Amino acid sequence: MAPDVRRILISQGLRAFVYGFGSVLLGASLKERGWPSSEVGILLAAIVAGTALMSILVGLFGDRIGRRRFYGFLYLGLAGTGVAFGTSSTLWVLVLVALFGTLSTEVNDSGPFTSLEQAMLPSGLESRERTRVFGRYNIVAVTVGSLGALATGGPHLARHIWPGVPNDQRFFLVFIPVGIAGFVLAKRLTNSVEEGRPLHVTKQPRLQRSKPSVIRLAALFATDSFGGGFVVQSFIAYWFSAKFGVKLEILGVMFFIVGLLQAGSFIVATRLAERFGLLNVMIFTHLPSNVFLAAIPLAPTFPGALALLFARFSLSQMDVPTRQAYVVSLVDANERTAASAFTNTARYAVRPFGPALAGASQKIAFGMPFFIAGGVKVIYDAVLWAWFRHVPLAEEATSRPRR
Repeated sequence: MAPDVRRILISQGLRAFVYGFGSVLLGASLKERGWPSSEVGILLAAIVAGTALMSILVGLFGDRIGRRRFYGFLYLGLAGTGVAFGTSSTLWVLVLVALFGTLSTEVNDSGPFTSLEQAMLPSGLESRERTRVFGRYNIVAVTVGSLGALATGGPHLARHIWPGVPNDQRFFLVFIPVGIAGFVLAKRLTNSVEEGRPLHVTKQPRLQRSKPSVIRLAALFATDSFGGGFVVQSFIAYWFSAKFGVKLEILGVMFFIVGLLQAGSFIVATRLAERFGLLNVMIFTHLPSNVFLAAIPLAPTFPGALALLFARFSLSQMDVPTRQAYVVSLVDANERTAASAFTNTARYAVRPFGPALAGASQKIAFGMPFFIAGGVKVIYDAVLWAWFRHVPLAEEATSRPRR
């Protein structure tokens, strides 16, 4: 493994652990503060908005400032986030810090860190190696992030032994050493991660040859993300609890297994992509997973619904490493930062609307969000195939003789 790839995977693994830890800790600490739901909603909206805003800034200025330098700044921001969330309970302070975009409500984030990593990881790699690296990249995120989520039970167990364990909010301070470690690793990256970055400031748009394709991809990825917003992990946990009376400890084991299935699917996806192509794997694994998703509320028993859930997650995430590899393969090297940031921002910008509409659709039918999510995602798969099956990747486009 190339030294730069190893450093990025280590820093991403550290971040995934605290994101997995923090995604569960955030809800618990907000409940501990006794905030009304309106203030909780404002803070969560600020976190999502900050992720989108910072992703836009990465797209606009990431190459101008330098990928390594911007990456290091983000990790310093992560350390600052730990200070703020670990010590302050003032809403406006936390909202302001959240808008810097270095906190995530999900284990596997798709924000500014990811946009830069997706631009830096492929540097100097052939197409086959590139796909495998993205597979490892996502395996690290899911497995380490799942362990971070499990670790949130540690403070509660420790209080049975030592009542003096700090309250949940103080555990956000663990973000500080992770942020510092990430900054050090960013400083140790070599010049090769800047491959394709313009050496001089130019008035030309960061997206040039591939701009039309990236815009269409961003619109499709936004559609997919909107559909996924109807069935976020917290909603699925709520639905299983309300429908079948599943207890919290069982839900925890369920989603840990889901994380393992996702990690395994990343390995399989990279091998399938080498044989059948990135776009084919993206679509023809994603499509059946959406059918499984829509069928979950039709299951009459908990084991049946659980089997459909596991089947869905064993396939649904195969498009993640292939999608990331597809985006950077579709564009030229000097467009990678902007393309990754643009498509990731599109996914985040529409994400908050799904959960709100899911609550409203529940009044129509208890399992309606599953049907809507599955239907929207099937449409995404069909349109993606229709639009891009004949679009050549960057290597293919540049190798074709001009007429």
